[in-house]
Amino acid sequence: MLSLDIPQATANPELTRKTSILVVEDEDLIREMIVLALREQGYDVMTAADGRTALGLIQGNDATAETPFDTIVLDLMLPQVNGLDICRLLRYQGNTVPILILSAKASETDRVLGLEVGADDYLTKPFSMRELVARCRALLRRQRFTTLPQAPVLQFRDITLSPEECRVTVRGEEAALSPKEFRLLELFMSYPKRVWSREHLIDQVWGPDFLGDTKTVDVHIRWLREKLEEDPSKPKYIVTVRGFGYRFG
Repeated sequence: MLSLDIPQATANPELTRKTSILVVEDEDLIREMIVLALREQGYDVMTAADGRTALGLIQGNDATAETPFDTIVLDLMLPQVNGLDICRLLRYQGNTVPILILSAKASETDRVLGLEVGADDYLTKPFSMRELVARCRALLRRQRFTTLPQAPVLQFRDITLSPEECRVTVRGEEAALSPKEFRLLELFMSYPKRVWSREHLIDQVWGPDFLGDTKTVDVHIRWLREKLEEDPSKPKYIVTVRGFGYRFG
């Protein structure tokens, strides 16, 4: 029997918008219990009781269109089109929606087969609603992390900064920057020509709780110039704007 320990609704950090889950299960009682558990957590849930209906909801009139669901809870033993064939078809079409398979088949061979055709997780019956909700959350977190847009590479003259790789090259050679130097340069390159006061730089790079002296900015600027400038005594990148602070470019 499935456990009825439906988790209490809690503040869910994944729900930056209404997250949509499709539950494909032909057993009415199990489907209703899953729907109740997921809706208690604030998810928007749609259902299908057979494979053909599920494919219609996922694909609509365009098999190549992006799925309207953030994840799919998919039973294997379904009427008309079984869960393995649905999973295999979606992956063949390039659909990357996270899929959690539900099955009474608990053997290692069955689990491996489900994962090999493209499922992201496999949960055997009977299961608790608490575990199902936790697995859905994990899939949603993983999906959002992998689909985060990459920060653009910043380029200014002969300096290149890659935020994703935390790398800086100057005139074709890699520069070894400390974390604070890197954050300073990233801020400067993100807003070229903008003048930054020492107080604003401290707030952006060191944080509002920093208790040190504003002279720490001058020290880091000097170190940064030594790594960027051809002649640190005559800087061309990080320029001092007297009475105001610093400008990049």
